[in-house]
Amino acid sequence: MSKTEAAASSWRESRRRSARETILEAAWVVVREQGLAGLSMRDLARRAGVTTPTLYAYFESKYDIYDAMFGQAADEFRSLMAEADDDLAPRAAMADGTKRFARFCTEDVARYQLLFQRTIPGFEPSADSYAHAVAALDTARARLARCGVTDPRHLDLWTALSTGLVDQQISNDPGGDRWTRLIDDVVDMFLAHCRSPQSPDPAATA
Repeated sequence: MSKTEAAASSWRESRRRSARETILEAAWVVVREQGLAGLSMRDLARRAGVTTPTLYAYFESKYDIYDAMFGQAADEFRSLMAEADDDLAPRAAMADGTKRFARFCTEDVARYQLLFQRTIPGFEPSADSYAHAVAALDTARARLARCGVTDPRHLDLWTALSTGLVDQQISNDPGGDRWTRLIDDVVDMFLAHCRSPQSPDPAATA
């Protein structure tokens, strides 16, 4: 490939990437206003400033758009949960990570529903998009391990407890903290039940 051809290819790829980003930004606006089920290709094209056929040139289907949105949101979540907390004691790091998780979920309900609830019939994220969510779960698994919790079923229990708090908060006290303020209590209760007695005290300085 010549330099001219390479430059043209790079320009086309940059333009495609920019167009996709513009469409995804518009898609997030729509779902935050109308809910995930309210996303329509015609309305999205209008908001993104393109024609509907042009929209299909960048995304094969509405599910393809949902997948790109899932990938974006999961990557944001992965980055947030991976923030360094090695300076905190294991128990404090677990509580801090859970509070970050709760803020991430409650500040953008549409994003939370896309990532953590199956609200779109027939939609499954692609392996590439889902990989970010897996990485975030690995971070949670590592935090539990620092607290002496390594049984896989206890990871399942923890995700049920933490998402349960978020569900209750969003459903019954939007904008408040009736359930999220219980995070410290839930962390202590969970560790008292699940931590191996032979493990070091998770409240001790790491």
